[in-house]
Amino acid sequence: MKASDLFIKALENEGVEYIFGIPGEENLDFLDSMKDSKIKLILTRHEQGAGFMAATYGRLTGKPGVCLSTLGPGATNFTTPAAYAQLGAMPMMMITGQKPIKKSKQGRFQIVDIVELMKPITKYSRQIVNGNNISSMVREAFRLAMEERPGTVHLELPEDIAAEDCEYRIFDVVGFRRPDADEMAIREAAKMIEKSKMPLLLIGAGANRKRTSKALAALINKTKIPFFNTQMGKGVVDERHPNFLGTAALSSHDFIHCAIGRADLIINVGHDVIEKPPFFMEEGGTKVIHINFFPAQIDEVYFPQLNVIGDIATSIIHIAKHIENKSNPIAIEWDFSYYRKIKDEVEEHLTKYSQDNRFPILPQRLVHIVREELPDDAIVTLDNGVYKIWFARNYKCYQPNTLLLDNALATMGAGLASAICAKLINPNKKVISVSGDGGFMMNSQELETAVRLGLNMVVIILNDSAYGMIKWKQEGMGFDNFGLDYNNPDFVKYAESYGAIGHRPTSDENFKDVLSKCLNMDGVHVIDLAVDYSLNHSILNVLLKEKTCIL
Repeated sequence: MKASDLFIKALENEGVEYIFGIPGEENLDFLDSMKDSKIKLILTRHEQGAGFMAATYGRLTGKPGVCLSTLGPGATNFTTPAAYAQLGAMPMMMITGQKPIKKSKQGRFQIVDIVELMKPITKYSRQIVNGNNISSMVREAFRLAMEERPGTVHLELPEDIAAEDCEYRIFDVVGFRRPDADEMAIREAAKMIEKSKMPLLLIGAGANRKRTSKALAALINKTKIPFFNTQMGKGVVDERHPNFLGTAALSSHDFIHCAIGRADLIINVGHDVIEKPPFFMEEGGTKVIHINFFPAQIDEVYFPQLNVIGDIATSIIHIAKHIENKSNPIAIEWDFSYYRKIKDEVEEHLTKYSQDNRFPILPQRLVHIVREELPDDAIVTLDNGVYKIWFARNYKCYQPNTLLLDNALATMGAGLASAICAKLINPNKKVISVSGDGGFMMNSQELETAVRLGLNMVVIILNDSAYGMIKWKQEGMGFDNFGLDYNNPDFVKYAESYGAIGHRPTSDENFKDVLSKCLNMDGVHVIDLAVDYSLNHSILNVLLKEKTCIL
């Protein structure tokens, strides 16, 4: 059979539903092999958008999302999504084309060594040099993409290899069980928790799995230990839970850091140092138990006293049993009264601007309205900007993977593409994309993809005609305002030119009405929303001044 046909069969064998991308002439055999496949091609308007969609598919399903590009410039456009998925632990496979390798037909035209280029930002990057190797290489790539820590893999299919004849062989998809943690480590963790006076539970992105979510909820309900989460760990446990303290939106000087500073033990579940640190460890300070699929990577701000390495859900279940059924019962004297005071202060702060109806809108008010309008299972995808801090802190998630943000690579340009994929695989859920005007314009052409696919979704563009996050940092560091302002197109007309429906609210009340209507109408709706970031520094400064860690 033809090698490209075998490649498609191998992908079907892995359960691939979609391939996101832009084919080129070097992919034409592969494209022809897709014609009769059950795999659906999602043609995008830029390779970067395709990569972000594939990464989001991996994030939401746990199975590698697949994206396709041609050689050279098409393949180099995958580098940012590759790093996005690799750092964010999202399983993803990239397939790129290449000129013939057995006989040159165009010299070195367009040829870049993509395999070597991708190696530093993937788990596996290989060129296929023999069609008979395709099936085994696809199986190995998928295995590695899903293996902890999940990430990006890459296969390059040269044009002449794609067209050659090869033997048909498909390898079985063999499941695997993650190993359980060592029993001694489990017992030591339980002992440290029992002996602590003010333990605190931290939930990171690695805990964003169904079994882990249930195990953590059970542990919290049994022990009543208060918990907080990282930005990428939001929603693992319902944030309406009475023991939820908040989200570490910053690495320090947030309300939650009052609780962190007072804790004598932090049970750190599913976090690693690739995500921006939710707190900084200090020598002689709070002890930390690291519970994850892989050991802690030690650096100056993170050096835990105990590693519990293995399947996270199983580790949590066993630790909970040991705390409950101790062979030598001792009185556990936990005092959570201070944490309850912190929770009250956090809640008071989060509601402070939620009813402020000035216009242009404050980001805190935006978050409140969005949460109010959406059902529990709705999905909000964020691009990267200063508003991400307010969503992380103020938006309460009731279910896992209902607020998709990136706090690992923290790239701009991913929010819209991520929302398209989220809606594609969750057609019955409400999906909103929130982007700054800068991030939106980086991949705004994917509006055409959303319209062509017939998706029903809402895109909110926070319009301040500037790179707001950097302006905020610039001001905070005492620099003059310089070099970060720009002009925007008319976003309403821009949306309409793609076949989307544009809206420009003129007041707080008008925005609420527009959003409510858009969420209940068919089509792609783009809301050009004027935003007021002028209070960012004053609100954060008040936060620091009002923060009363000694209560």
